[in-house]
Amino acid sequence: QVQLVESGGGLVQAGGSLRLSCVVSGRTFSTSAMGWFRQAPGQEREFVASISGNAGSISTADSVKGRFTISRDNAKNTVYLQMNSLKPEDTAVYYCAAGRGPRSTRWAEAYDYWGQGTQVTVSS
Repeated sequence: QVQLVESGGGLVQAGGSLRLSCVVSGRTFSTSAMGWFRQAPGQEREFVASISGNAGSISTADSVKGRFTISRDNAKNTVYLQMNSLKPEDTAVYYCAAGRGPRSTRWAEAYDYWGQGTQVTVSS
């Protein structure tokens, strides 16, 4: 069984930082691209960042570029999202996702397993 478990969400003041983690079990982690998406109440799911299986390719959404960094530790089967300079508009449930293949992509359809999400709330 493939499982993804996110952690690290919480409440933070604007300008602060959080690091999200996602631990993956049940598949060969290094062969799967990983992505982070977020969804605010009443909004569509939004791409945040992705990383290829070997960490050679990274993509970030324009809205978070320069503030968020995605990384992975294949030895720990874990992908991270370091979030700096947080803004109230970053408030959302953040989901990690495992890709169908090793290529980094911002397309949600390319991911076949999803975590349950972790809440990030940024106060003004």
